[in-house]
Amino acid sequence: MNTRVLVTLSLFAAIGAVLNMVMPPFYQGMKPDMMLTMMFVGILMFPSLKNVTLLSIVTGVLAALTTTFPGGQIPNIIDKIVTAFVFYGLFLIVNKIAQKVATATVLTVIGTIVSGTIFISTALAIVGLPDGATFTVLFLTVVLPTTLFNGAAMIVIYPIIQSIFKRAKLVTA
Repeated sequence: MNTRVLVTLSLFAAIGAVLNMVMPPFYQGMKPDMMLTMMFVGILMFPSLKNVTLLSIVTGVLAALTTTFPGGQIPNIIDKIVTAFVFYGLFLIVNKIAQKVATATVLTVIGTIVSGTIFISTALAIVGLPDGATFTVLFLTVVLPTTLFNGAAMIVIYPIIQSIFKRAKLVTA
């Protein structure tokens, strides 16, 4: 594995972790997951099975360490690994047009919905949901706003990263 790719993916994961920690909560202390956006950028910029595997595990562990959801450690790890491979599979399907910002944004929206659904379902099965929270309430108050936020973030972040990569002549797949 290329050292430059590892360093870049590490930076994406670290930026996502910092964004995740400074993000204010939406509902009962639950925050939108900004690490997803950075994980998706990493997958778009370096799409290979090794990179997706490594990035999903690292992002899952970082999300578990920074979660404010009670008992959300294991659901975060499961969610990031599954979501990364779903996103990667969707990326492979639309590979010819995936470098466009609109396509990256749509994939991010789909990936965020998948992630939120997996996280809430896993948390419900493993640790239960916080008092007064149901799947529907959490989906409407946390997942949907996060989806909009991540989609908007991708519209801003992805062209900037593409521009930086072009200027630095960093070749991506």
